[in-house]
Amino acid sequence: MTRFTDLTDAAIAVVAEQGMRGLTHRAVDARAGLSLGTTSAYFRTRKALIEGLVRRLADLDDADLATRSFDVPTDPAGFADAVAWVLDTWLTTGRERTLARYACLLEATHHPELRTILAYGRSSRDQARALMTAAGVPNPAQAGDHFVACVDGLLFDRMVGAGALTAPAPGTPENRADLATAVRRLLAGFTGPR
Repeated sequence: MTRFTDLTDAAIAVVAEQGMRGLTHRAVDARAGLSLGTTSAYFRTRKALIEGLVRRLADLDDADLATRSFDVPTDPAGFADAVAWVLDTWLTTGRERTLARYACLLEATHHPELRTILAYGRSSRDQARALMTAAGVPNPAQAGDHFVACVDGLLFDRMVGAGALTAPAPGTPENRADLATAVRRLLAGFTGPR
């Protein structure tokens, strides 16, 4: 691992545990087990630290997306299963990242200058737009963005436990099957008869 990875992974953990208010250079040093001042030597400002954290989140999310085949026109069920796998991963082993991502996005509502830093997730939007294009959906860019927003809403609902009474436990085959059913229904709404 590189020092960038060590520090940004520690920053993700701090934000997941304490929220954005807990994100300080000192807290990241402590979480990473490094001497005081290490984080500020690599990230001079809090904004730079947030940029590094978000860059790391994007890299990790892109790596998750790259491990799955997303091919709707020839395999809608396989696509739904792949999306369900990614969502279940972000609810289990990627839970810290998901919590940190949402904390960063909420921070941007109070600090507009962070919106450009947090404008990542292009690969999932690009994939969704390509899928809508291949499926012949009118205005595929808009439909792809809407699809990503719906899937993100599904993830958020599961993350915060809004559907906890009825949703299967994350990390189980039942949860992945339930998520795949939801994604298939979304896809049908976007790509079905108009």
